[in-house]
Amino acid sequence: MPITPQYVESIIEKERPDGIMLSYGGQTALNCGVKIDEAGILKKYGVSVLGTQVPGIMATEDRQRFKDSMVKCNVPVLKSKTVHTFDEAKKVAKDLGYPVIVRVAYTLGGKGGGVASNEIELHEIAGRGLAASLVGQILVEEYVGDWKQIEYEVMQDYSKNNVIVCNMENVLSMRVHTGDNIVVAPSQTIDNHEYHMLRSAALRATKHVGIVGECNIQFALDQASDTYAAIEINPRLSRSSALASKATGYPLAYMSAKIGLGYSLPELVNTITKKTTACFEPALDYIVCKHPRWDFTKFELANRSLGPTMKSVGEVMAIGRKFEEVLQKSIRMLDVGKDGLVLNRQNGESFNDEQIEEHLQTPDDNILYYVVAALHKGISIEKIYQLSAIDPWFLNKINNIVEVERRLKSSTLDHKLLSDAKKFGFSDNQIGRAVKKDGLEVRKIRKDLGITPVVKQIDTLAAEWPAQTNYLYLTYGGTENDIFITKKDSGIIVLGAGPYRIGSSVEFDWGTVNMVWGLQDGGEKNVVVVNCNPETVSTDYDICTRLYFEELTLERILDISEFEQPNGVVTSVGGQTANNLTPKLVDSGITLIGTSAENVDKAENRSKFSQVLDTLHIGQPSWQAFTNITDAKNFALEVGYPVLVRPSYVLSGAAMKVVWSQTELKKFVNEATIVSPDHPVVITKFMLDALEVDVDGVCDGENVAIGAIVEHIDSAGVHSGDAMMCIPPWRLSNKIIENITDSTTRIAKEFNIRGPFNLQFLVKNEQAYVIELNIRASRSMPFVSKFVKVNIISLAAQAILGKKISNIPQEMWANTGMHGIKVPQFSFMQLEGADIVLGVEMQSTGEAACFGNSFYDALSKGLTSVGYNLPKTGSALVTIGGVENREKLLHTSALLKSLGFKILATETTAEFFAEKLGDVTVVHKISEPDRKPNISDLLHEKKIDFIINIPSTSTLEKYVGMLYDEYQIRRKSLELGIPVLSTIELAESFVKTLEWLQKNETSKKPLESYKDII
Repeated sequence: MPITPQYVESIIEKERPDGIMLSYGGQTALNCGVKIDEAGILKKYGVSVLGTQVPGIMATEDRQRFKDSMVKCNVPVLKSKTVHTFDEAKKVAKDLGYPVIVRVAYTLGGKGGGVASNEIELHEIAGRGLAASLVGQILVEEYVGDWKQIEYEVMQDYSKNNVIVCNMENVLSMRVHTGDNIVVAPSQTIDNHEYHMLRSAALRATKHVGIVGECNIQFALDQASDTYAAIEINPRLSRSSALASKATGYPLAYMSAKIGLGYSLPELVNTITKKTTACFEPALDYIVCKHPRWDFTKFELANRSLGPTMKSVGEVMAIGRKFEEVLQKSIRMLDVGKDGLVLNRQNGESFNDEQIEEHLQTPDDNILYYVVAALHKGISIEKIYQLSAIDPWFLNKINNIVEVERRLKSSTLDHKLLSDAKKFGFSDNQIGRAVKKDGLEVRKIRKDLGITPVVKQIDTLAAEWPAQTNYLYLTYGGTENDIFITKKDSGIIVLGAGPYRIGSSVEFDWGTVNMVWGLQDGGEKNVVVVNCNPETVSTDYDICTRLYFEELTLERILDISEFEQPNGVVTSVGGQTANNLTPKLVDSGITLIGTSAENVDKAENRSKFSQVLDTLHIGQPSWQAFTNITDAKNFALEVGYPVLVRPSYVLSGAAMKVVWSQTELKKFVNEATIVSPDHPVVITKFMLDALEVDVDGVCDGENVAIGAIVEHIDSAGVHSGDAMMCIPPWRLSNKIIENITDSTTRIAKEFNIRGPFNLQFLVKNEQAYVIELNIRASRSMPFVSKFVKVNIISLAAQAILGKKISNIPQEMWANTGMHGIKVPQFSFMQLEGADIVLGVEMQSTGEAACFGNSFYDALSKGLTSVGYNLPKTGSALVTIGGVENREKLLHTSALLKSLGFKILATETTAEFFAEKLGDVTVVHKISEPDRKPNISDLLHEKKIDFIINIPSTSTLEKYVGMLYDEYQIRRKSLELGIPVLSTIELAESFVKTLEWLQKNETSKKPLESYKDII
């Protein structure tokens, strides 16, 4: 159910709990907790808050209360003032002097905030910030962009015993939000005096505010003047908490929950050492580096610059003995096609000094590569520091990497040079590129020279007490292994999914963890996990027999496999990252458990897969594989535009494009070739107005269990990860369902699948066409598993272990007596400039699933969960391009009017609807500010409740003939928190949901109360 006061109150009323914890569900849970307390709901039902109390939460989340609290406990803060209007903000900014930074109360990731250099910028930032705030409050603060950014993780119990669990330093200065920053632990460039000055301030602030459990406090530090200021306290588990927990091995969430229940720090035993108590502060004999992952390439109009609003979608954490080592490891972990900081396959554009200096002053996601470019050009470290505000210590370390690169290119590859390169974090591929050898050749050379990594353990104590742990990493900065593996210790290695990104989020980690548990339930004693994402459950050391917090690269998996000597490796639950390693691991002699590498390749290679479908006489859109543009153009002309360009071995539709003209074809074919260079590009006929269907299932080689046939609410053309999905299908005929079931069974058997799989279909004119097979866990499997109450991955684990799944019902999804809806969550607000129109390349960063007694019951809850406001009355702006689209939405618009909504429309749309519907209010475009009433004014005055904005083109491919006006409406609405419906199907479903809500109440009951199927 949605995390809103209405739904939470219904649960409290039914369950009558004694206590409630607010600190474990991020900003959403925190804000909801404050609201239900203010509404008197907790008092009404006698529910106690466990952990930090609501006044403590408000003292950190409300900007004015935070400032007052810090002053009272003698912790400095920056000059600032809280305001509730733009006019107030303007006055404060004038008093402080530009630039100023705007911070928004009760928000996450710097949402809605920004740095304003003048009044025009302040007007825009203040407007969106006030709209984003739970209480309509922003803080206008002096800007200290060049100061250092230091963080402390603090644990405190009810008796106000407190300890510092971890101290972290941001490599980039206060210019960049900590979520977008490269972070090291422990801090590297502050001295003992500075460390303890900030430590004391952190402990004072935590005591004064009344934190119970865990919190993160951020400081700005100016070393030149020995001045510091508290920036904010997060009174909850956060990204920084996850990082600190994984960096130290100290289980913050577990300890925090115990403290919330009333335990004191001295009472709690450290779960990793089992010898010391929780009040021992961790000691690190290694260095950790957190590196964010951005996915700007998915958003054509997005501004890539980094600032006070977080834009990254995931992060990785590398562990090692040198900063140079962990920095290069972390870059490889990002899985963005780079082997490290230097010596990459594509080293990017060439820049002149002026361009480099400009990029150093205004950082974006490539800031480190501009530092390297500056060093290559001989720009001094002092000048780079002046421009970038990156501490000279870090710049010198980056220069060390550049120096090793120079040595590799100019010297003979001997034992000393190879050993140095490995200690400085160079991969075999990087070294190979410098010496004109293949990465596997370099691997052989270094192994012959006896240069191999050692396995070290994390024990939280830097070996101060003897402790045997299963939390491991590999490094070249050691002389011996901390653990030893015997034959009885060998087991199965499960590869995780790496960083969260668009296309791979918590759904794949759910798959990894459930595969581990499924293998253990199946009798496998030793299950080893390899992953590098500090935000995941799979990187909790108590999930598996041994955890390697390591890169998911061929080189590192081979290193671990040689050390572990496993019985096999599972690559089918780590998303595309693990799946792409399948053929390379097999070629290197590693045993795979599950579907054979040959069959995985047959499914991933678009050309081979299409040939198999032809052999089986299973329908698919017209296709052809190409290696030259001339043949591609001829095919497109033959089948007719639009066509779909599809690379192989990609996730989330990377470089997949709908092409409408010959002019576009060459560009998009080239992009697809870059993303998938080793495989032919396949071009298929793009089918307009088709339905899209996903099938999730498991096969043991003989028996096929279909978890669910899942229908997309949006038509084909919206990526499956961005589409709303429903179970059971709501528009498919029995004939089509039988056809899909038959095709799925035949394909699964043909590919001899042993484990999980996902199959995608298009449906048009009562015909089903196969478009894609993924022989791995899919992002919809957690949703399907919860719907059918059968763990799909547990079944897959049985199949992988060679067991049969013949006793599983064939149509699990058909008999549950409920409806399930999965709705995507987008982060367009954080990505300045990004457009919300959806296409074949995925853009969502998360999802919510809700269940109900009917389709609209579930949908209303799903939409509420991801932030849609579902008004009972009000005004709707309708702006639709093309007569055909207007005709399609005529019935929906009429329904909207009958529900009592006032319809506003731009001139052409209004003219069309007035003729059919009667009274429609004409409003004028944003580009015509002198014409009133104007859309821009109405948006700012909050006189529009939601918008139906269907792009001018009759297709969903972005930016083809799209009017800039439409883009401005969508972007402005987004920044002001007004829902925008940009597909016909979403608009129809949304309006019918409003109709349903006028007559019905949503169901509020636990998932278990719905009908079980087995």
